[in-house]
Amino acid sequence: MQSNTRSIVTGCPPWLVAASLLLVALQTSAATDDLVKPSVLIVDKTLPKKQLEQQIHAARLYDTFWTTGDEATERAALAPDFMDRTLPPGRPQGITGPLTAWKGFHGAVPDIHAEVTQMIVTGDRVVTHLRFTGHFTGSFNGVQGRGQPVDFIATDIYRIHDGKIAENWHLEDNLTFLQQLGLVAR
Repeated sequence: MQSNTRSIVTGCPPWLVAASLLLVALQTSAATDDLVKPSVLIVDKTLPKKQLEQQIHAARLYDTFWTTGDEATERAALAPDFMDRTLPPGRPQGITGPLTAWKGFHGAVPDIHAEVTQMIVTGDRVVTHLRFTGHFTGSFNGVQGRGQPVDFIATDIYRIHDGKIAENWHLEDNLTFLQQLGLVAR
């Protein structure tokens, strides 16, 4: 069996072997870290290994933050001069913005879980496609939840500099989220 595996691997382009090994390493590292792991990982084959690892690590830290709300995890992921390039009205700019957003979000959906369905790494960018699930048992805009399921998607584009997220562009399916909370008619 080992020789079959070896022949399959040697028949693949080197970049595909490297990407596959990186994905296997991410998937098998469950015992060594609690960071979210992408279900699908697509990488730019021209990136140096260290840069690739740093970018994936920063994205995984930040994506994990959306489940845990851990401020240390958020600060480890974001550059000190972090900029939200799609800043919603009323949210503070910089590192405090995502933490403020998480507190409001977690207040509505205390069991929120962020899954990374796919991650694409190219140049100095990481694109993550996230799926958020949980139950509306808290309150949001004065409305008390009744345990309704929450299930919606978001896409983020991170620009990574020196191993940290310097900028973020994001788009959430807020219409689906508000419909599931019962705040907007379906």
